[in-house]
Amino acid sequence: MIRVLLADDEELIRDALAALLELEPDLSVVARAADGRAAVDLALAHRPDVAVVDLQMPELDGLEVTAELTSVLPSCAVVILTGRGRPPHLQQALVAGAKGFLPKGSPGGTLADVIRRVHGGSRYVDPALAADALTAPPCPLTQRELEVLRLAEFDTPVALIAQRTSLSAGTVRNHLSAAVTKLGVAGRVEAFRVAHDNGWL
Repeated sequence: MIRVLLADDEELIRDALAALLELEPDLSVVARAADGRAAVDLALAHRPDVAVVDLQMPELDGLEVTAELTSVLPSCAVVILTGRGRPPHLQQALVAGAKGFLPKGSPGGTLADVIRRVHGGSRYVDPALAADALTAPPCPLTQRELEVLRLAEFDTPVALIAQRTSLSAGTVRNHLSAAVTKLGVAGRVEAFRVAHDNGWL
């Protein structure tokens, strides 16, 4: 019997996945978590063989959960399930230690098959996402530009971004200006949208 942990902040998704997996004779859902911190805690308590983790969750996101489980519970293979997978997310997930990466829109039986594969020592990446990752342009922004742009999501004042990053207001303006120029957009709000849509944030 393959023991599975499910982590998703949407209860309806958690319950639907659990019901789907419990129909499989060789799979057993041993724990369900509503956030990333609970996922790690429950994994340590229940020692599942496979953790199916949503990419975006409160407390810890799916990438952080993957990295932590890879470190503290290496016997547990992690499959990331996402509603908005982008090539950079795939790369980050594999670096964090994920063994599987699957869109939520996949056919019903695919998740069970992926769980079996990663439990057997294989990896699985959605073929369409893998193809996109091979042709995706690299992120043109530096880590610092991304950090500043991430904080500019809601048109946050420069002074507040400077305070949060321990940078001067002038340096923050320079990073935002560089991001706008590199992305060829009109302003920082649009720069944030482009970076977000490409999965760089």
